[in-house]
Amino acid sequence: MGILLVNLGTPDSPHPKDVRRYLKEFLWDPRVVEVPRPFWWLVLNLIILNIRPRRSAKAYARIWTGQGSPLAVISTRQRAALQAALSRSVPVALGMRYGRPSIAEALAELRRAAVHRILVLPLYPQYSATTTASIFDAVSAELRHWRHLPELRFVNRYHLQRAYVEALANSVREHWERHGQGDCLVMSFHGIPQAYAAAGDPYPDECAATAGRLAHVLGLADRAWRLTFQSRMGRQQWLRPYTDRSLAALPGQGVKRVQVICPGFAADCLETLDEIALENREVFLQAGGEDYEYIPCLNDRPDHIHALADLVKQHTQGWNED
Repeated sequence: MGILLVNLGTPDSPHPKDVRRYLKEFLWDPRVVEVPRPFWWLVLNLIILNIRPRRSAKAYARIWTGQGSPLAVISTRQRAALQAALSRSVPVALGMRYGRPSIAEALAELRRAAVHRILVLPLYPQYSATTTASIFDAVSAELRHWRHLPELRFVNRYHLQRAYVEALANSVREHWERHGQGDCLVMSFHGIPQAYAAAGDPYPDECAATAGRLAHVLGLADRAWRLTFQSRMGRQQWLRPYTDRSLAALPGQGVKRVQVICPGFAADCLETLDEIALENREVFLQAGGEDYEYIPCLNDRPDHIHALADLVKQHTQGWNED
């Protein structure tokens, strides 16, 4: 038995050439952009990939570390920590949906370990076709080339798992213990186009369920927290309320000190470290806010790794029996 741990991915470097390669793979995924391919090929290759890589490269450069991409570094630590939490006879391989190490490379690693049963664990607590289903597509595409297929199980979601929500609550409580409680806790999730939700994607409902459960566990009054959605692109309507506009409005509602957490991200990355921790901080302060605090993702916190290990044990029941 082996575990395939998967996250979104990251460019190899913050240079425009590497960012362009990464964005091309990401934005060409039909799960991410549901637009007819011939038209989208023209838009992507003739417009977007000639403009966006330079802008995104500057953002990546702001968060890049001496060890590399934060997402890659943290994901590597998560893999090692999960491996330590499980039996050494259960290998854990890390794959990225886009970029490296690829899902194909991670599956090959498990095959070399003579694994015949694989649990795929996407690091997306809330299910969406744009993320979780896209990983299923990539795994299936790779396994089409295998003669001897492994038994396969797939974790679709864990948005209400007790250990995951408790880890989120612990991270907030620890922040409060060090810095005090703010006027409002904003829970910002990555957005998707509203049309995807209207077509049946359960993602917004699962985000709302996570946010509501976290607020309940923390004992927050309704006025003391907000659910918002970030990272929209293009001109179409995305899930609302938007994080940046919500933060701009809060000072006018009497909120001078805000704390922001991103429960849908398993590891800090461009969208949390740059968009939330830097860009949206300026939005709030320029709107009249006085204190803006970002609460990091769960990353490789022990309680987060414990939650992931519990998921593995739950979804592999019976696999250790021949």
